[in-house]
Amino acid sequence: MSETSAPPIAFKAEIRQLLDILIHSLYSDREIFLRELVSNASDALNRLRFEMLTNRDVYQSDAELAITITADKEAKTITITDTGIGMTSQELTTNLGTIAQSGAREFIQAAKESQANLTDIIGQFGVGFYSAFMVAESVQVVSRSYRADAEAAQWESSGGDTFTVTPAEKADRGTTITIHLKEDALDFADEWKLRQIVRKHSDFVAFPVYVGEGENRQQANHVTALWRQAAREIKTEEYDEFYKQLTLEIEPPLARAHIVTDAPVQLYGLLFIPGSNQRGILSLRKEDGLKLYARKVLIQEYYKDLLPEYYRFVQGVVDSEDIPLNVSRELVQNNPVMARLKKILTGRVTTMLKSLAEDSEAPEKYTKFWETFGDHVKQGIAIEQTDRESLYPLLRFRTTAQPDNWSSLADYVGRMKPGQKKIFYLIGDDPRSMARSPHLDYFRENGYEVILFTDIVDSFMLLGLQKYQDFDLQNVAAADLELPEADGNKPAEDSTPMPDADFSSLVDRFKTQLGDRVSDVRATERLRGSIARLVDPDGTMGQEMQRVYKILEKDYETPKKVLELNPRHPTLAALVARPVDDALTQALIEQIYESALLIEGLHPDPASMIPRIEQLMAAALK
Repeated sequence: MSETSAPPIAFKAEIRQLLDILIHSLYSDREIFLRELVSNASDALNRLRFEMLTNRDVYQSDAELAITITADKEAKTITITDTGIGMTSQELTTNLGTIAQSGAREFIQAAKESQANLTDIIGQFGVGFYSAFMVAESVQVVSRSYRADAEAAQWESSGGDTFTVTPAEKADRGTTITIHLKEDALDFADEWKLRQIVRKHSDFVAFPVYVGEGENRQQANHVTALWRQAAREIKTEEYDEFYKQLTLEIEPPLARAHIVTDAPVQLYGLLFIPGSNQRGILSLRKEDGLKLYARKVLIQEYYKDLLPEYYRFVQGVVDSEDIPLNVSRELVQNNPVMARLKKILTGRVTTMLKSLAEDSEAPEKYTKFWETFGDHVKQGIAIEQTDRESLYPLLRFRTTAQPDNWSSLADYVGRMKPGQKKIFYLIGDDPRSMARSPHLDYFRENGYEVILFTDIVDSFMLLGLQKYQDFDLQNVAAADLELPEADGNKPAEDSTPMPDADFSSLVDRFKTQLGDRVSDVRATERLRGSIARLVDPDGTMGQEMQRVYKILEKDYETPKKVLELNPRHPTLAALVARPVDDALTQALIEQIYESALLIEGLHPDPASMIPRIEQLMAAALK
């Protein structure tokens, strides 16, 4: 029935301006029109189901509650039909002729005047239906109400300033929307594309969504949203299968969390810890972020603001009826609800990982997690401002006592010596070099365990990890470190330090030869088997911050180190007896200094030591 058969009715809002805003400012993908119409159809079915709980006089009460989508390429149309509550002639005029009834003019005016993001000003507007005009030359809506005595009616518009409402013929209850496609939107008339859009955006709508007709009629959605089922009713195999459908990853997840809460917000969710950090070639999830649903309708494919950055590896879906949407459903408004959702989800991920870490029956799972995603946890400790302590139990590291196994902070504290007041650690680049570090001499001799931090991100993490329980963390390379109590059961040092005069002479030799490459040369009682070590001079930036600046390539020059010598070492005692100007003496001093540089990871060119090492080898053979 054409518009000329009935007098046109003016829209109660500046529809052309509003449509222009909807199409060009709020919707980024034209396929969203189908999601909106399916969502509206689902709402109509839900309303009917609620009506039928108390009303026995519903027209065609035994009809299947479903949505059907068909396409006609020749006619250039798409038709969306539901068997929902339907509308009368008056309801068509009210529901489709008035956009937000009272706020449309204010919205348009604000959109013109405001320089802010439209999502901050639009509020809640019931305009999803009008997204059809992104692809439509005209739209026809034929509807028959659930009321037994109601008559069918037709609404029609070409998206201009008016619409028409006329009587119509429709035997079945519900609503049929026919979209006459624009020339540049004819690809939407392919059934395979319609099925694809339904699976992407409306896969978990609570009613069957059929695409096609006759023999080609197929259900395009899964209907059952696993995350909305009771966890006790779901088998592990079903969770794993859902994860595979979500990601197309072959490897099962390491852990999962099924979340159902009603307070402080209503929330359903399924979160997974992947078994790998590498997405497969066929993986469906090409980006980080969770799939965000509202009432089982997909809002965003990759929503990144429901978890902190350091948990970006988590996969899953989140669904809530409390999510505040803007007019297009594509963007979520800034709202305290979203902050509460993020807090709940972040806490549940942390709890899930703690449970995985404490699973004594499958310790290899957490080992795999740590070796795959451990840097993310360290990043969290570095950047988290309010609750970083909750991440401490997730940490794992190597130590001098357990070099081949992962230890937690709780493990370390459990192995501490009686009376030990601090947790000791050492920072370096290579575990093998660190194992030979002269900074460990005293601690190794007296049985103190030292944590070995070897990853780049460790320096950042230590800025946020300065205390665990009642124990401060202490870098054993610090020059001003107060040494813990010596082990009284150890035999006394059997070597005797060289006379002060000889040592002073040796220090002068080192200072003369090394010049301004070091800030000072002095004795230390910290060393046992090692000849020398390098430490920072007093008042300089800590080693952790120095490494952070170096990694970030900040304009910062590493301070010249202090060379500390072991006055008990036999090599130095022998060096004192050698002539000052002897070439071999000078080579030995250079090698002692550069070996210390090498162990600290500071040597700019280790290969340059080879000729000198060969010189010393030749001298030794003579």
